[in-house]
Amino acid sequence: MDLNAYQRGARQTARYPDVGSNPIYPTLGLCGEAGEVADKVKKVLRDQNGEFSPEVAQALMLELGDVLWYVAQLASELGFELDQIAEANLQKLASRAARNVISGSGDHR
Repeated sequence: MDLNAYQRGARQTARYPDVGSNPIYPTLGLCGEAGEVADKVKKVLRDQNGEFSPEVAQALMLELGDVLWYVAQLASELGFELDQIAEANLQKLASRAARNVISGSGDHR
């Protein structure tokens, strides 16, 4: 699926206060959903010795979909398209790889 098409479709389901001028709501939702992903992965480490069953993988796929929905909403609130964000990210990573600084820390390396 095309990222911008997803973003447009996801926007049709946005129901939160002040849609169109409220980046805080999707930011908080993103944090919550990312936490749910992390919690499921943590339980795989704790309860299944790090082995992901098909059921857990499916549950994670659904949670990742929720993360993507909130990313799309935040992008829309900030006036970005997902394709634009994805392209900028790939350019940043390619630049880091070319300069041999893909490892390390800091946003502006």
